[in-house]
Amino acid sequence: VWCGPCKMLSPTVDEVADEYEGKAVVAKCNVDEADEIAMNYRVRNIPTLLFFKGGEMKDRLVGACSKADMTAKIDALL
Repeated sequence: VWCGPCKMLSPTVDEVADEYEGKAVVAKCNVDEADEIAMNYRVRNIPTLLFFKGGEMKDRLVGACSKADMTAKIDALL
């Protein structure tokens, strides 16, 4: 709630979630509330987007990024 870049990126993440519904799971995690997840995946900066396939983390984007960056990572894993 306090992270400016996270707030800026949030609507784009929601849009990507709608576009990929049924093809990929797109979810948000508040690392202040789920610090063990942040530690497990070595999230040092926010926003950080993690990309998984088959339950295994395959890629990440750190910092504010474009919708095209997000969808390219997802498309590469589909």
